[in-house]
Amino acid sequence: MFRTLVACGLTAVACTGFALAQDGLFSGAQADRGGVLFNNECAACHTVRHAADLMVSRGGDTLFPDFHAKLSATMPPFSADKPEPQGYVDILAYLTRELGAREGASDATLQSPAFRAARIPSAASVVASISQAPEQLEWHNWRGPLDGTGYSAADQIDASNVKSLRTAWRWSSSGMGPSPEARNTTTPLMVDGSLYLTAGLTRNVVSLDAKTGEMLWMWRPNEDEARFENAPRKGAGRGVAYWTDGKADRRIFTVTPGFHLAALDAATGRPIARFGSQGQVDLMAGLRGVPKEGLPDIGNSSPPLVVGDIVVVGPAHEIGLRPKSNGNVKGDVRAYDARTGRLVWTFRTIPAKGDPGYETWTAGAAEYSGNAGVWAPMSADPTTGLIYLPVEASTNDVYGGARQGQNLYSSSLVALEAKTGKVRWSRQLVHHDIWDWDVPAIPILADVPRDGRTIPAVLQITKQGFVFAFNRHTGEPLWPIEERAVPQSDTPGEATSPTQPFPTLPIPFDRQGVTVDDLIDFTHDLRAEALEAVKPYRLGGFMAPPSLSPAPDSTRGTLSLPHFLGGGNWEGGAFDPESGILYVGSMTSLNILSLAPAPAGSDVPYVYSGGRPPQVRGLSLIKPPYGRITAIDMKTGHHAWMIANADTPDAVRENPALAGVVLPRTGVVSRAGLLATKTLLFAGEGLTGSPVFRAHDKATGAILAELTLPGTQTGLPMTYVLDGKQYVVLSTAGGDGRAAEIVALALPNQLQ
Repeated sequence: MFRTLVACGLTAVACTGFALAQDGLFSGAQADRGGVLFNNECAACHTVRHAADLMVSRGGDTLFPDFHAKLSATMPPFSADKPEPQGYVDILAYLTRELGAREGASDATLQSPAFRAARIPSAASVVASISQAPEQLEWHNWRGPLDGTGYSAADQIDASNVKSLRTAWRWSSSGMGPSPEARNTTTPLMVDGSLYLTAGLTRNVVSLDAKTGEMLWMWRPNEDEARFENAPRKGAGRGVAYWTDGKADRRIFTVTPGFHLAALDAATGRPIARFGSQGQVDLMAGLRGVPKEGLPDIGNSSPPLVVGDIVVVGPAHEIGLRPKSNGNVKGDVRAYDARTGRLVWTFRTIPAKGDPGYETWTAGAAEYSGNAGVWAPMSADPTTGLIYLPVEASTNDVYGGARQGQNLYSSSLVALEAKTGKVRWSRQLVHHDIWDWDVPAIPILADVPRDGRTIPAVLQITKQGFVFAFNRHTGEPLWPIEERAVPQSDTPGEATSPTQPFPTLPIPFDRQGVTVDDLIDFTHDLRAEALEAVKPYRLGGFMAPPSLSPAPDSTRGTLSLPHFLGGGNWEGGAFDPESGILYVGSMTSLNILSLAPAPAGSDVPYVYSGGRPPQVRGLSLIKPPYGRITAIDMKTGHHAWMIANADTPDAVRENPALAGVVLPRTGVVSRAGLLATKTLLFAGEGLTGSPVFRAHDKATGAILAELTLPGTQTGLPMTYVLDGKQYVVLSTAGGDGRAAEIVALALPNQLQ
């Protein structure tokens, strides 16, 4: 049964990770490296126990060299992009130590004849030694894995029992700020039995017991009052990031409303004194384009991104629909050493003179233009060391006469080297963006099956209803992207791009452009009134630009779909690696793209004038569904299914104008928060929906369960398995003076 290390066909060093029941056959440094890889690549779906199960299911009662070969050939699943061979060995060394073996091998020992003659235990013997270990699946990053998929292999909750889910515990954010925060968009992390999240107007960091919801510690930023009051993105934000050195050093990173990067001890919540200055780095230091007087318009709304020993921070600004100036502080992305807080690199999202892309701005515009931050969450591929940035538009959001040109890297997807900040590739998704269609969602790294092989892809969900799909290594599109002619602006001084990029596949997941065919036709009278209601406006073909209100043709703006809030937005989607299906939540909401002269004192000639889109007898002019979930088969680019998200609201169903009309399920104007597991698709109704949480059949979209929450889903749902029990956790809205809550669901036999 047993073979010697020499007979395994690998070097002695390569075999060190296989001796999972023997001491001294691996080094501490090797196990440390393996721990970082395991946490980044494996821990969201596997634990030590799962790894042992794999040894039997994929290797049988055979030797670890055989298991190593099968591991490196099959993990991660559906991926052509895998760690180096030594990386797998390091992971096995880490598992060895986690199973109780002691490090101690030196280089001399690894090469000695005695070591080479050692024998290897069977996989089954190791499994037997930990057969009593409880199952555990964690959630280490904002969307589970670093790849942003929003997927977990947890499968205890399935179609047969999901209707039985009950509240396991609730935690209120009351007292987490000067006043109750009604909407908290945080998504907790779960590491080693603790949850980590943000809460309250001041963005406190909180740790909860993942079994009971008991608060373990809380850290409150203590920021200068003026700096906090000036912050453009107050509130809880979307969560925190986690880092470990693979040993005892475990940290939680957060970006405060006043724009500090803070490092906290994961066990106690105390600031790490040796990080930056007493645990914080001042992110306002070194900014470009700061005002001569006062504080800059810059903050943050999404968690930092941790890749290896690098912490990457993306900034957010005030909404740029009515800016005071064409100039603003620039939204550069910066990376810091996770141990010390030292600045490692800066990526200039608006190029400086001499940078690639500078030529895409008219003379001087790159110097004074601002924004182009990365307010949405970022993702990373630790096996290649690439990170993916969804970059927003530059100033201002709806008029670009002062920044003619394509304006790289605004409204672009950018792949950077995590260690250096060097651009590997980039693709601009909107040229010269004047729709506020910045890139809003985490780039999803998906291994897409096609023609018997897998393509390492990055999938970018957009506000305009597209999914752009690229090879994540090279930036080459998975399907052709065509530059198509689009309507041009007649606003004085504006110079729109003559073409825009259109992916030929996947099929758009929401409506694009407004024609008479999009108007409601529930009854003959409603149709006639809808046609009359749109006469004062331009019917905007897709990517029709904003227009003056009033315009020379007496119209009062351009009706547009999707809205500048999406389509898709920060909620993004979820990807199932087993089926290759991408799930996207979106909304269909009419928008008026209208411009008016800027107020006195502004150097911007035109700003957004807005206005409420017309309705007919209290009904939207646009046909439903108003909120939807779309399943896109990424093997083909076609839809697998689409359903309305949420039931028909009372205001529509009970409208007297619809008496006797049989309506389809309409959904509501909101974007679903999605979670995919091995067995189910979970979906809430989003920020403006009702307190209903549903479980769907992943293959058909059929509703399998409807669960009532204390409030509407506001943060994205996540799941974990702790001591053999699966929990589904999400943030829900408060209201009427009640603060937002964190709610944990579990099966009745799992409740404490």
